Amino acid sequence: MSKSALPRRSVIVGAAATVVGWNTVGRSWAVEAPAPDTPTTPAPEAADTDTDALAALPRLDGTLVADAATLARFGGDFGHLVTGTPRAVLRPGSVRDVSALVAFARRHRIPVAMNGQSGTGEAAELESHSNYGQAAVRGGVAIDSRGLDRIIRITPGRAVVEAGVTWAQLTDAALAQGWMPPCLTDYLHLSVGGTLSVGGIGGGVQRHGFQVDTVESVDVVTGTGELVTASASANRELFEAVLGGGGQAGLIVRATLRLVRARERALVLNLFYDDLGAYLADQEKLMLERRFDLQVGDVSRNAAGTGWRYKVEGVVHYDGSAAPDRAKLVRGLRCVAADTTFTDQTAREYAYRVDAFAGFLKGAGLWSQPKPWMSLFLPASTAETFTREALALLTPEDLGAGLLLFYPFRTDVFTRPMTVMPDEPVGFHFDLLSFPFPGADHAAALRRNRRLYDRAVRLGGKRYLIGAIPDVTRADWRRHYGTRWGRVVAAKRRFDPAGILTPGQGIHS
Repeated sequence: MSKSALPRRSVIVGAAATVVGWNTVGRSWAVEAPAPDTPTTPAPEAADTDTDALAALPRLDGTLVADAATLARFGGDFGHLVTGTPRAVLRPGSVRDVSALVAFARRHRIPVAMNGQSGTGEAAELESHSNYGQAAVRGGVAIDSRGLDRIIRITPGRAVVEAGVTWAQLTDAALAQGWMPPCLTDYLHLSVGGTLSVGGIGGGVQRHGFQVDTVESVDVVTGTGELVTASASANRELFEAVLGGGGQAGLIVRATLRLVRARERALVLNLFYDDLGAYLADQEKLMLERRFDLQVGDVSRNAAGTGWRYKVEGVVHYDGSAAPDRAKLVRGLRCVAADTTFTDQTAREYAYRVDAFAGFLKGAGLWSQPKPWMSLFLPASTAETFTREALALLTPEDLGAGLLLFYPFRTDVFTRPMTVMPDEPVGFHFDLLSFPFPGADHAAALRRNRRLYDRAVRLGGKRYLIGAIPDVTRADWRRHYGTRWGRVVAAKRRFDPAGILTPGQGIHS
């Protein structure tokens, strides 16, 4: 439809408000008025719009909407610390919709970001799992990736899925055929496209790296609206730029992922330590000896509330009655032997282990509270120094009902250039997942996060892209990427020349 073919319209925000065009003069959306009996609220900029100023939307299989409730939902995220309300939300009916919308947005310099809207499916709880506005697109268009939720096919060793499929959906579909994603996030109700855009970490990281390290190819909509298939052998620059790239060079709309054979059961071993040095040494020993298929750990207050306690959580998967030798798994360790526990469960039960904890947090009203998370990667040589300093600052109130994940990884398993790691063979993941109680001082927590981040950087640490770290500058990003900064800038210029994609990350601001 040409500009001249468009009727005069008013910009209306209300239930079922469907966008039909862009006012190039007032830089606002022209919205189709809902049915006469539907209540509406005029937007602040509402006004009759001259047809010559209207650019019609391309034909869409889905819809672009601007009702107040939808905009509000896409204005926040899981962290509940910052907001960035979009002016419209695309509910795509196809991959083609994303391509068409981004091409349109580029012409009119409208920012765009993909939003995974994670959660178990209950509308009231769906939200971006970014923690500090990373998926926000203030004044732009948020793309609801739940419109792209098809599992296209699962074949031996491989799955092809759209970006809005959750890891929970993929896990169950793969298990039904005897397969499993090799690296799962702890909380499974996150979109595939969302975690691949930042890396995707979980307990399988020691063996398999991030989730992006298990990707064979991706279909990407670049900042020009071009739909491109990229892999290590075709369009490699784009492939490497989008995996863990924070949505800066393109929006992932489809992925081909590696799968591994599923095992029936999971033996879960918990080891406890009162001494940080012993904990660090045993964590590294267990990882290098490959005793476990999955290996994580966490830090919590001790029972007396006088200090900290450290836990190793190791998992061995097995089939049938071929249970692993428990004595062999704990041999030669310096844990508190009397407190060691074993739990035997199905592999699926272990994969979904966080759901019960999430249910508790929701029931207690803490799931929707502000959460100043901070996720760091530390070189092994300075992990003890940093952790002792951090634990001296952290209080039980800082954690609230949350936890501090803390476990090792080998840096050579990370193969994607945008997921930068400490420059040592072994690193530790320091992941502060706080769920503070109502009344907590979140401004103070953010200042603490910044202080700890700066200290980690001085000790050779890096960050994960989802955390709540305030006042991050271009110089901070340059330092974070180090020698790869030139590649980051070059990819942005080539694949998103108008600079419209995912502004909430702040990498190129």
